[in-house]
Amino acid sequence: MPRLMGVDIPGKKRVEYALRYIHGIGPKRASAVVEHCKVDPAKKADDLTPDEIRQIVAFIQDSYRVEGDLRREVSQNIRRLISIGTYRGLRHKRGLPVRGQRTRTNARTRKGGKRTVGAVRDKTARAAIKAKSPAAK
Repeated sequence: MPRLMGVDIPGKKRVEYALRYIHGIGPKRASAVVEHCKVDPAKKADDLTPDEIRQIVAFIQDSYRVEGDLRREVSQNIRRLISIGTYRGLRHKRGLPVRGQRTRTNARTRKGGKRTVGAVRDKTARAAIKAKSPAAK
């Protein structure tokens, strides 16, 4: 399991697929890296020579912003949006969808688990809620 840019990439996979485990490198960039470094794309990541690994790491560092630097930049951009009070910043702050998706239904990834609001009609459920409430104690 070779280690590139602080990430253990899977050794049993082909190089162009293994490179995608690095944050900031997707399909296009992975194939561009393999093509530029003249590495056989069918080669497994375990079969890379130390020289090829050095060449790939050097090219990625010179050409792209990846891993920690990329994560830091994205979080700074979000913090900037929040601090200047933009609409997108407010959506980030409230944990709601940012890019115009509907929230009446289907926003569970951003909003979290479902929470029932209002009257509970079932008597057993109502009794369970009463028992949990701090006012009942």
